[in-house]
Amino acid sequence: MTDQHNSPPVTVTLDAGPAGAGSIDDFELFYARRAVDRFRTLLGRQGLLDLLAADIEQGNAFLRESARTSDGAFKGGSTVLATSGLTSGEFLAWMDQAFAGDERALLAAHPEHYVMGTDETGARVVENIGPYVADFYMGGWGTDALNWAEDAAELLPEAEFPRKMSSNLFLADGTVVGRALIQFGDTADGFTANLTVYFPVTCPDEVLEHHLRHYAVEFRNWIVAAAAARG
Repeated sequence: MTDQHNSPPVTVTLDAGPAGAGSIDDFELFYARRAVDRFRTLLGRQGLLDLLAADIEQGNAFLRESARTSDGAFKGGSTVLATSGLTSGEFLAWMDQAFAGDERALLAAHPEHYVMGTDETGARVVENIGPYVADFYMGGWGTDALNWAEDAAELLPEAEFPRKMSSNLFLADGTVVGRALIQFGDTADGFTANLTVYFPVTCPDEVLEHHLRHYAVEFRNWIVAAAAARG
């Protein structure tokens, strides 16, 4: 009987066949993105919201309870991306345009983006927070809601990172369930993006870890999209 624990790992390599460049992983990613885009398009915004209603209710309840038990205390982490060939100003101009009305471009950056855009309350996002699907807004809520950013340990020098955006993440009922501090600094050949997210301290660490990965995927893809749009 073969001891599977001592068996060498199985590997598969592509030796011949497709004429196009890329690995099997590249091919799979292309088809996965195409499939996700098809379902988003067929379902539409309201169809996605209807389909995810029970998941959203569960996810928002989790975040609301995490905020209650954390009593205003948050824990944070940062993802740092280095970009060449594009300035932070060019990227942020593209982001402003996308949030003003190009939801498809915003959704395409991550498989777990379901709704993104601006309504009468603010910038609305429906996406995964760790394993949970949540429906929340980005922006301030109440008087002096964003003063926390001035004292954040992750705040970087203005001279090096002059483009900064801070935001509360809040549910429709006003419950603050997270924070974001996003900072951009131009370099000799591009820019650095320092992307910090905060969640209530009672959230499991995996929620924070997965959002740091989420940041890496979505911002990489938004930056690539911004460069492509520039031509």
